[in-house]
Amino acid sequence: QVQLVESGGGSVQAGGSLRLSCAASGSVTCMGWFRQAPGKEREGIATIYWYGGITDYSDSVKGRFTISQDEAQNTMYLQMNSLTPEDTAMYFCAAGRRSQYNGAGRWCLFGPERYNYWGQGTQVTVSS
Repeated sequence: QVQLVESGGGSVQAGGSLRLSCAASGSVTCMGWFRQAPGKEREGIATIYWYGGITDYSDSVKGRFTISQDEAQNTMYLQMNSLTPEDTAMYFCAAGRRSQYNGAGRWCLFGPERYNYWGQGTQVTVSS
């Protein structure tokens, strides 16, 4: 079992920044950040392959958000810049222990079904 503890989030004005953290209690292979707005499906936005630090982003956040890791602390971060009201959602971190490599250059995938362990979620609200 892997336990994930999230922190960060909150309310910010458009154009502002926030940083989320996710501490994992055990070894993982892939970690990712997901978000879910009211009435919408859970969306994968950033992933990191733990053993190589290989990152991937959805088009909706590429260039604005940065996922990173602190291997010594077994912690993942999401730095969110240039936030817009469309980024308002509940944000979840997730982890999986199985390899997700798809043979086409993607080491960790965006599908929520690929991840076995989930954090409790933290709300991010961006006002205009």
